[in-house]
Amino acid sequence: MYAAGRELKILSMTHPTSIVFVVDDDVSVRESLELLIHCEGWHPEIFASASEFLAAPRPRPSVPSCLVLDVSMPGLSGLELQKRVAADRADMPIIFITGHGDIPKTVEAMKAGAIEFLTKPFTDEALLGAIRQAIERSREMLCREREVQTLRDNFASLSQREQEVMALVVTGMLNKQVAGDLGISEVTVKAHRGRVMQKMKAESLADLVNMAAKLGLGRGRLV
Repeated sequence: MYAAGRELKILSMTHPTSIVFVVDDDVSVRESLELLIHCEGWHPEIFASASEFLAAPRPRPSVPSCLVLDVSMPGLSGLELQKRVAADRADMPIIFITGHGDIPKTVEAMKAGAIEFLTKPFTDEALLGAIRQAIERSREMLCREREVQTLRDNFASLSQREQEVMALVVTGMLNKQVAGDLGISEVTVKAHRGRVMQKMKAESLADLVNMAAKLGLGRGRLV
């Protein structure tokens, strides 16, 4: 029993509970969604307005999350809040809910990146399915962000000359061409290239080229 409990604790630490934020001015909707989300094993965070949501402390950036958002609310509307979230938290997909069908608002929300637009009354499974999809997308985006951050850290560990060599090598230039371009010997280029491969943890040139693409690496600089 102890071992199983310890394993569960370790699992919960390595896989933090996903957060589902709900912003809706209808108290009955907030209460029902809070219970539904909790029963599915996610952590609900409930807010009565967009301003209340914006004033709340931000969750850890490593935790997958999504936002269930009412379109029409007093004060800051759901669509206006969507713009702020998109600019600040791209890893938080948004699911819109509304009490009445509004095609122009639906189109605007979906064009701005909403993952789903549900009209009340909707089934529990319709919402849960949308939340599962949103959480998975958030998890994938966070994973990509962590991967890119690791690449940035590795790239930052390179010397200026190593960064210059990498920027030229990934364009397909040969060692001799890189040497001519930088005004150094071919032997020196080979030495720098070897350290670049080691520090970037690249197994092949193709691997290094792929890393450079993810970094947005231009000629000798990050863009």
